[in-house]
Amino acid sequence: MQGVARNFFTLAVVYALCGMALGLHMSISQDHSQMPVHAHTMVAGWLMSAVFAFFYHLFPVARDKVLAKIHFWLTAVSGIGLLVGLFFLLGGNAAIEPVVAMSSMGFYAAMLLFAFIALPTVWKS
Repeated sequence: MQGVARNFFTLAVVYALCGMALGLHMSISQDHSQMPVHAHTMVAGWLMSAVFAFFYHLFPVARDKVLAKIHFWLTAVSGIGLLVGLFFLLGGNAAIEPVVAMSSMGFYAAMLLFAFIALPTVWKS
């Protein structure tokens, strides 16, 4: 695995470890108020980053483009902002809501960029 494929896979593993740690913490403490953060971390973080990693691994022609690097950084920054912001928002800090909103829009933009990169690639192959 090389380039953004490796970056996305590394990010996916970090998300998985964080999501599982949060799940264990909730279970041990019997406080499940952060369940939405856990779910977002595992699906939007672990699962989506892993899918992106394997796509770029399987299609090196897409991996080597500048748009792939932009996709990685937009996904990484907005995803981390979304999850950290959501954690604090659900913890009672309503002032963080604009960060969550902007991060959510950035994460959606990253998915749109992935569609722009991936769909023509798979339809050409």
